[in-house]
Amino acid sequence: MKKTVLYDEHLKHGAKIVEFGGFLMPIEYTNISLEHQAVRMRSGLFDVSHMGEIEIIGKDATAFVNYLVTNDVSKVKNNKMIYAFLLYEHGGIVDDLMIYKYNDERYLLVVNAGNKSKDYDWILYHKGDYDVEVNDLSDEISLLSLQGPLSEEVLQKLTNFDLSKLKLFDFSEFEVLGKECLVSRSGYTGEDGFEIYSSNDNILELFRELVTWPEVSLCGLGARDTLRFEAAMPLYGNEIGEDINPLEAELGFAVKFTKDFIGKEALLEVKEKGVERKIVGIELLERGIARSGYEVYYNNKNIGYITTGYMIPNTNKTLAFALIDANYAKLDTEVHIQIRKQRVLAKVRDKNFLEKKYIR
Repeated sequence: MKKTVLYDEHLKHGAKIVEFGGFLMPIEYTNISLEHQAVRMRSGLFDVSHMGEIEIIGKDATAFVNYLVTNDVSKVKNNKMIYAFLLYEHGGIVDDLMIYKYNDERYLLVVNAGNKSKDYDWILYHKGDYDVEVNDLSDEISLLSLQGPLSEEVLQKLTNFDLSKLKLFDFSEFEVLGKECLVSRSGYTGEDGFEIYSSNDNILELFRELVTWPEVSLCGLGARDTLRFEAAMPLYGNEIGEDINPLEAELGFAVKFTKDFIGKEALLEVKEKGVERKIVGIELLERGIARSGYEVYYNNKNIGYITTGYMIPNTNKTLAFALIDANYAKLDTEVHIQIRKQRVLAKVRDKNFLEKKYIR
C-alpha cells in the first residue's frame, strides 16, 4: 500500500487507517458524524493527496483533451476547472475527473486514486499523432481540501491573495504560508471550499499549520463520503463506472455531443433509445439503512440495487442512491429494499438532499 506524505501526521492525530485506492488513508479521527457536522458548521481539512495529477501540454493540448473527454474544454476560459468523463468505446466510464485549463496548451487532469495508472495508460494509448506531452505528476504533488463555511476565513489568514476573487471552479497560483501553491475553489462536500496543491514538503508544513486552528477539524474519508453523498455527488465504483454510463447516472451536463470524443457513438445510441436504467434518490419510510449492493424491489420484482446509502448525520433521514429500471424511476414510486432478511418500504425521490452553498 502507498502512503501520502501526511501518513505519520494522521497517526499522530489518532486516525483510524484503511486501504483506499491503493493508499493507506484516514477513514476517521473522532467519528464520521462529528466530522461531517464540522464541515457543515465550520471547516474540515481532508488529505486527498492520493488523487492523481496528469499534465497534458503542447500545441495540440486542447484538441487532444477534447478528444479524450466528454465535456468541451475549447469553450472553457483560462484558469477555470470543468468536470468531465473519460469513456470506453462502449460508453462506460473509465473515470470521472476535474480538468484544470491553464490555457490552450496546458491542462491538469485530476483523477481518482484507484484509476490513476489506468487513466494514464489510457491517455498515452490514445495520444497518436497529437503534438502533446503527457506527464504523471502524482508523486510530486500533494493535495489538501479545506471545506466548509469558514474555509475562506481560515485560508485568507495564510495568504495575501484576495480569495474573494476566486469564484466557483476558478483556480490560481499564489503563495499560501509563504509557499507556492495552486489553489482552486469547489466543493465536493456541497460546501464552499478550496483545493490546495503543492510540493509534498509544502503540504506537510501547511497541514501542520492548519490543524492548529480551532475552526478546523481533521476529517477522514468516511465523512468525505457522507458529505459528497448528501451533496448528491457521484463516486466512481458506486454511481458511475465501467458498466454505468453518464446518462444513466443523470450526469449528461458533462457530455457535449456537439464535438467528437471517445465513446460518443455508443452514448448517442443510448441517448436516442432512452436509458433503460437510472440513478435515483431513495428515501426509506421504515427503519433501516440501505447499504451499497442491497437489492431494490417493486412488488416482488427485482428492479435494481443500492449504490450508496446512509442515515444523514444530525438528521433522522435515511437516504440512498439506487440504480434501477427506468420504468420505476417516477418520483414517489413505492419500492422495497431488501435489508438482510426483511424488505423495508421506501420511495423514489429527487437527489436534492442538500442546498449547496457555493460561491458563484
